[in-house]
This record gives sequence, structure tokens and C-alpha cells, in this order.
Amino acid sequence: MAELTDEKIMYKVKEGELAELTQLFDRYNVPVYNFFLRLTAEAAISEDLTQSLFYRILRYRNSFNAAAGSFKSWMYQMARNLHADHCREKLRLSEVIKNVHEYPEDVLEKEDGFKEHDFEQLKKAMASLGPVDRELIVLSRYEGLKYAEIAKMKSMSLSAVKVQIHRALKELRLLYFKQ
Repeated sequence: MAELTDEKIMYKVKEGELAELTQLFDRYNVPVYNFFLRLTAEAAISEDLTQSLFYRILRYRNSFNAAAGSFKSWMYQMARNLHADHCREKLRLSEVIKNVHEYPEDVLEKEDGFKEHDFEQLKKAMASLGPVDRELIVLSRYEGLKYAEIAKMKSMSLSAVKVQIHRALKELRLLYFKQ
């Protein structure tokens, strides 16, 4: 039996087959968790944001429209909004204390060609980036979104996204090798 596309599953959810959302959860809970983890560097908050995202997907299921973009880009747009809400709340509560030296374990599998030190060095460099640059790198490199999807998500031109990602990667490279 052929696997249904994300969009077809989401249309089933839209039509009231809410149990179908479990397939999308199974496909995306780890990537979404890692997206939040890279932005927040806090495992508990990342878990909460992941849970909240799937609640929002369920709550706002009727706003999904495949003609406007893929399910993945719609979901990550919602994740970005959720993260922005979280940051505003965090600022509102004046809890902007972040220790750069303590990072939770990432859920990604380790590759043989890299050492743990390399991953820690990359995490520190990512944490040193500005939030906009970090988000662009996470969306494009870690989550695999195409530049056109990011441009649409951020209401920017494709060329502006390319330039910003290029600059963000250049900055990340400098920060990584500076350590």
C-alpha cells in the first residue's frame, strides 16, 4: 500500500478524521523537536513547544491549504510563530538567562566522521548567532526547507533569503573556527 502524502493526510484531518494526525506526528515529532531544541537549547521547552505545535495543527486544521504550500512549510510557519510567541512570553517574564555551556543532548544520530567535540563546537557557534540567522540556518540546513518556501514563510524575496542564508553561513563558519 502506497504511503499517503502529508497533504492528503492533512485533508483527512481537515475532514474530521482526527486520528490521522498521528501519522503526521510520527513523521515530524523528532524533526520538530530538534528544530525547537536548536532554537531554544532547552529540552523541556522543546518538548512543550512540540506538543503545542501539534495541538495548534489540530486546532487550526481548517486553515491548511495545499495550494498555498506544502504541509511541511505550513507546519514550520506555525512552529516559527509558536517559537516567537514563546520568546515574547519569555521576555515578558524577564527570564532571559541562558548558559551557553550547557546543552541538552540532541536526538540526531551521530555520524562516524565527526567527533562529539565537533558537534559541541557547532552548537556553541549556532548559539552565538543572532536569532534570525540561527532560524534561517535551522530551516534550510536542518529542516530541509527550500529557499522558496522560506522566502514565502518570511514574506521576503527569494534573492533576499539566499543572501541572508549565505551571510548567516559565513558568520557561522567564522564563529565555528574562531573557537
